Amino acid sequence: MPKALTRPVLIAATLYFAGVFACGFVLGTIRILILLPRMEEIWALLLELPVILTLSWLIAGRITKARPSLATLYARLGTGGWAFLLLMLVEYLLATTAMGLSGAEFFARWTTLEGALGLAGQILFALLPALRLLTEPRHSGQL
Repeated sequence: MPKALTRPVLIAATLYFAGVFACGFVLGTIRILILLPRMEEIWALLLELPVILTLSWLIAGRITKARPSLATLYARLGTGGWAFLLLMLVEYLLATTAMGLSGAEFFARWTTLEGALGLAGQILFALLPALRLLTEPRHSGQL
């Protein structure tokens, strides 16, 4: 198994995904039920995105700080990458089952401004565990 996908990395990634997904579910509900009736979708998304990314930053910090096995860049990239894959899989399944979208419609959403911003936020979500290394004390020789 590649070093970036060890058992501790996969567990941390699953926890990271689950924590952020739960927050995103609550924020998405607020966006749909409260914000969208009062403003355009782009403005609702621009309000939600910094909140979910801040929560992602905090959750990533809590998960990575508690696990010394995630001290390397490779482990952090593996954590974020696996969490991103879980997020994409769950979003696809929800869109195609609960929302009735086709696979093509799901991917076509990324061609809109709102979809592209959402995807950019999800990619940043995937990078946050690794980016947290910039704020932590340096460990010599750990890649």
